[in-house]
Formats: sequence, C-alpha cells, structure tokens
Amino acid sequence: MEKSIIRIGIVSSEKCKPSKCQFECKKNCPVVRTGKFCIQIDISENIAQISEELCIGCGICVKKCPFEAITICNFPKELNNKKIHQFGLNSFRLFRLPNLKQGQVLGIIGINGIGKSTALKILAGKLKPNLGNFTNPPQWGEIIKNFRGNDLQGFFNLLSKNKLKISIKPQYIDSISDNIKGSVEKSLVVKNSFTKIREEIIQTLSLDLIYEKDIQTLSGGELQRFAIGFVLLQNADIFLFDELTSYLDVKQRIEAAKIIRKVLVEKSKAYVIVVEHDLAIIDYLSSFICCIYGKPGAYGVVSVPYTVKEGINIFLSGFIPSENLRFRDNALNFSFQKNNSNSNSTLEIFFSYPKFEKTLGSFFLKVENGEIRKSEIIVLLGENGSGKTTFVKLIGNILKTDENCQKIQKMRISYKPQQISPVFKGSVKKLISEKILSIGLKENFKEKIFKPLNLELLLEKKVQNLSGGELQRIGIAMCLAKDCEIYLIDEPSAYLDLEQRIKVAKTIKNFIAEEEKSSFVVEHDFMMSTYLADKVIVFEKKKDFSKAGIPQKVCDGMNLFLKDLEITFRRDLTNFRPRINKLNSLKDREQKLEGRYFY
Repeated sequence: MEKSIIRIGIVSSEKCKPSKCQFECKKNCPVVRTGKFCIQIDISENIAQISEELCIGCGICVKKCPFEAITICNFPKELNNKKIHQFGLNSFRLFRLPNLKQGQVLGIIGINGIGKSTALKILAGKLKPNLGNFTNPPQWGEIIKNFRGNDLQGFFNLLSKNKLKISIKPQYIDSISDNIKGSVEKSLVVKNSFTKIREEIIQTLSLDLIYEKDIQTLSGGELQRFAIGFVLLQNADIFLFDELTSYLDVKQRIEAAKIIRKVLVEKSKAYVIVVEHDLAIIDYLSSFICCIYGKPGAYGVVSVPYTVKEGINIFLSGFIPSENLRFRDNALNFSFQKNNSNSNSTLEIFFSYPKFEKTLGSFFLKVENGEIRKSEIIVLLGENGSGKTTFVKLIGNILKTDENCQKIQKMRISYKPQQISPVFKGSVKKLISEKILSIGLKENFKEKIFKPLNLELLLEKKVQNLSGGELQRIGIAMCLAKDCEIYLIDEPSAYLDLEQRIKVAKTIKNFIAEEEKSSFVVEHDFMMSTYLADKVIVFEKKKDFSKAGIPQKVCDGMNLFLKDLEITFRRDLTNFRPRINKLNSLKDREQKLEGRYFY
C-alpha cells in the first residue's frame, strides 16, 4: 500500500521565515537525524526545502513549524505521471486538464486555491505547461507528445502555432479599467469582432444603457457585464470565463448564461469554458462538468468530464465512483430546505415595521409593512439597484425614512456591509481580540462561528493581506459575534467558493435558529437564497421606482420572482439542490403551464 503513495511537500514562501525561527522543522525531522538531507534551509532564498523522495510523512515538521508554513500530503503514485504544471520546488502542482469539445460548454467546479484559474491560463496560452519540470521546462513538441491519443493533442498543436484566437474574461475585473480607456460604446467597437448577433449581445447584457459611461466610472456589476460582452464580441475560437457571476443579480446571471449559449449556437465550432461557484448558473449553462479536487495551495486534480447532473452531484457528495476516491469527508446537501416552505407561524413576532418610503436623488423606494419572527431569516430578492441595501440600512436606522413616513423602531442591530474594506493594520488575531472582545464576545463564538468558518487558519495573517473570500468570512464572523436582536447581512456569498457558501449558509441558519434571533439577508446566489430563506421579500423595479412587497412564504415569493425572469426551478432528488430547467425543455413548459415556477 505504501509503495502506491508518494509525498507532496509544500512550503509557503509567504509564511516560511527561517530568519525568525530556530529551524524547528529541520531539528525535529527523524530523517535528518539519521544523517539524510530531508529538510534543508536555503538561506539565499530564505525558505526551507523538503526532499519529497526522502520524506516519510511523519508530519512532525508540520506540527513544529511556528508559522504553519509546511503542508505534507499523501498522493496516489499512479497520478504523478499526469502532472501538467508545477510552479517550483515544494509548490503547487496541477494534475490533468479538462477535455475540450467543440460546440459545447465545459463547466469547471472546485473550491478556491485548487487550480481552476491555473487550468484556464494553460488553456488560454497564458501559461505554458512544464509537465512538472520547472528547472528545465519542455518545448512544445514534448508537450504535444505528452497528450498523444487525447483531444488536447490537436488543441495544443494549434495553440503552439498561434492558430487559435482566445478571448478570456479574467477572475478579477478591477484591472480592466486600467487597461481599457474611454466610453463603453467606444470600447465595444472591437476590431475583427463577431458582428452577427452584436446588437443582441449588447441589448441582452443591457450595455446600451451605459454606452455614455466611462470605463473608469462603472460599478462592479456594470464592469462585469462589459467584460462578458467584450469577450463575446471577439471573433474567437475559445471563450474562457473565470467567475462569470460576480457582482451580478439573478436576472443578469440568467441573461448572461442565455447569451453565451446563443453565441455558441452561432459559432458551433468554438470552445467555451466556464469556471463558476453559482451552482444554479453552471448547471443551466454547461453541457458537461469537470470537478477539480485536491488540497488548496498544494495540488489540484482535474476529473474526467461528466454529465452536468452527475458532475455536480459527484462534487457535492465528495466521492468519485469511477476512481473509487473520496476527496471530502462529508457530503454537502440541502435536505433541511424541506421545512422552509412551512414557516413556523407559532413563533413570537419579534419586530414589525410600518409602510415607509425613501427618496435618494431620482430613485424612489416604497416599502409595504411587514414583520419578522424569532429564529426567522427573510431573504431580499431583486435586481441590482432595486433598493435592497437601502431597505436593510433603513431597517437598521443607518438611513432615515422620508420625513412624511412613520419612523422605524430602533433595535440592537449588527450589520455586515456589501463591501468590506481591510483598513485594520494588524493581524486577524489582533482584530478579533480588539474589535470582537471589546463588544462582548458571545460564549459560544468559537463553536458556532469561529470553527465552522475555518477562521483558525487566518489568525496569523495580516488583515490587509486577506483575499476577498477570507475578508468575507471575517466580516460574517464579526457580524454574528455581536449580541444583537437583528442581523443585517448584505451578500454573504460574495468571493466565496461553493463549499464555503454552504458552510456560511449553515452557520448563519443554525446561529439564527438556535439563538432565537432574526435576520434580513440580501443574496443573489439562488442556491444560497433558498438554503437560507424562511420567507422572502420581492423587490419590483421599474426605472427609478422600486417597490418592496410584504414578506411571503418562500414558494409564493419565488414564484412571483421567477415568473418575471421566465425561468423555472426543480429540485434534485439526490441532494435537494435547486436546478434551473433548460429553456423550453419539457419540464420547463409543464411547470409554466401549471404556473409553478418554483418547486
């Protein structure tokens, strides 16, 4: 059994600080004590180096390192010859690549730090695969030979000769405004563009409404739609989308998926690859699915392609039957949703709010009266700019209602804003001790919030160096840690991967129920919305006017919301996740005839 396993040793260049430690990893290594050079300290590079061939996997160095800079993993030996890329000694490596098919949409799902963006960069020609040989990278001839008998052989042959035109939407869109100057209209005049359905692309993504705006002044959602439109307008052979739905509301996500499908119909020989964390959208958009599993920051393995249903269910179950491999201890499911449609009306009404109005410049929001009970979560559904964040701030008395309206009762509230800025200059550990302890730490903070959100791994990190997902988890933890009556949480899924979204949703749901508190949540991820909601409030927007209805049962509110989007949902019988029916499919037509847009 041992001969079929190899070691992967990872040393974090950010965390490893030989100048500030006593070389504990080397001093305590049993292999080093026998006289072998299993661990050495490279003073010139200021980093420890581990010999994976000599490592016995005892894990002592992992435990002794004061900076938690070392990771040791066991890995199947038979997969080692399928290495696609390794960044350096004791660094991240990717095994296998997804098989591409012309005229099909390949969906890629996996957690953060597992190699999804690395795989996209290789397929986009931005990163030349070194097949694990980082000291003497191979030439294209050797790379192409490595993929003999595989569809990727022909793909890399064309890529090496620059015969493929590639259009890629990056994961982080903030840099777009640095590279593209001028107005939206001017920037969308693409040389050698795909003009056949140009107007349809622009109108579907509502880009004509922001024609006059300068790229530098676009909001996150506008910039995302511009990036998608800019990519689709290219006369390309390969379209790559890294995190398609960030900053977009549900309607915009559906429209983006529809227009990508439409472009693929017109360009039937094109390749389309989408990396996405919104399960409902990638289910709706994809033709087949590849899962990427492994250990974040250490290695990632790309699975063979599966049908959409099978691929997503395999990822959620954490088990790949064809390889007899389990990559997660526990399956992710949505079984507790069964109770969502039957809101417990016997619970005490905790807070009521009157009808009120709010004017912000030319925008006018009208809100119907409502109430929320103990242990209840109300999810706010609506387009971007329909007043959801404004509603939350009015409930929390962060903003005041118009003068002629009845005032909203003041409650003890905790607010997690939409955007989180890392202004604190110390470590996460210092932030928790100063900010959270000063407001009175809840007794069960560690068990109910700290551990489920995996914050222990972030304690030594500087707050200003945290990623978007790490900041999001810290923000949610700080919000829930306050002993308040109402928790206002704005877009908790932003920057989180699929697994983290489910953990965050479970944490929020369990906390509100067990502590008998109440919460208003703004969320665009449909999976997370249905996971959290006990009731929903639907926001209906027409130009500069928006109306928020009364809190409704999940089924009734979702029906109203989805009818406007002209899409229907069903529930997967295996794990109860929400699935969008393909447009004009038999199930879609049946549910629309019955007026049942939501399961």
